[in-house]
Amino acid sequence: MKKIILPILAFALVVACGTTTDITASWANKEAFATKKYKSVFIAAITGNVPNKTILENELGFQLQQRGIGVTKSHDAFPGTFTKDNKPSKETLLEGIKKAGSESILTVTLRQQDEETRYVQGTNTYAMYNPVGYGYYGNFYGYYNNVYGFGYDPGYYTTDKVYYIETNIYDAQSEELIWSAQSKTYNPNNIEDFTKGYTDAVIKKLQEDGILAKLK
Repeated sequence: MKKIILPILAFALVVACGTTTDITASWANKEAFATKKYKSVFIAAITGNVPNKTILENELGFQLQQRGIGVTKSHDAFPGTFTKDNKPSKETLLEGIKKAGSESILTVTLRQQDEETRYVQGTNTYAMYNPVGYGYYGNFYGYYNNVYGFGYDPGYYTTDKVYYIETNIYDAQSEELIWSAQSKTYNPNNIEDFTKGYTDAVIKKLQEDGILAKLK
């Protein structure tokens, strides 16, 4: 039963909200967090779209600062200097992070953009089959009159835009991966809409995994 209910709930969220972000998987290096706390983080959204990068890093930074974590954003440390053909060297990146005094590094990467087609029901809602429980099944015209609209408003197919995001946290000194999460975002209306849903989902998952308490 659970295997049937969960996809239905996820589908309902997409239909009702239009835009939603779901964390699909996460992993934590519990040994690293058992011996060390990280009081500061360097946020790096890995994208060539500078306006989107700035909005995303600012929102993540704000939410983490509200929770007592020191934040440095990559667009402040490296203002507009990198392009697809001008990738920074390892030394340049690590020197900037070291200069900021950050103990951890949080990266955000769009790993895949996809489209999913789904069927949207018409205006009538179909209940689970139960002829005994619904009085209109009792006679022909009662049934005919009740279900008449279904045949004339059958619904339609629509296509959702789906974005797969990977969020990682590294130890700044050892460069070791200490936390990772994958997420799916459906139908963002704009970068602000995406950023809010994504940031809320990531912060919530950091709390659930017990990581947020280790970042301050």
